[in-house]
Amino acid sequence: MLTASFIFTETELDDEFFRLDGLIAQAAKETDGFLGKENWFSEDRKTRNSIYYWDNQVALKAFSAHPSHLEAKKQYEKWYGGFHVVISEVTKSYGDGALDHITPNNRPVRRPKTT
Repeated sequence: MLTASFIFTETELDDEFFRLDGLIAQAAKETDGFLGKENWFSEDRKTRNSIYYWDNQVALKAFSAHPSHLEAKKQYEKWYGGFHVVISEVTKSYGDGALDHITPNNRPVRRPKTT
């Protein structure tokens, strides 16, 4: 499993941004090997991290070559104050089972005791 974290700051988001953003979201969902996406904001809400989860490198490469994604990349300076991409391999994930997540829970489920 791989993640592609797209970390960025926004400037002016226009109709073209939202059009392409919708097309990119649809392209990701339609790519074989797409597992899901989550978004996080910094505490001051000025920086966002969109994390895409992929089953394998082939899926990630297919998405990155999608025409809508390539079109958006050409125009990024209109919408972003800056960006950084981090591609990571998920080698382990676990929890107590009380929180659903895209990644698998690799430990036996243990529910917290309630008082």
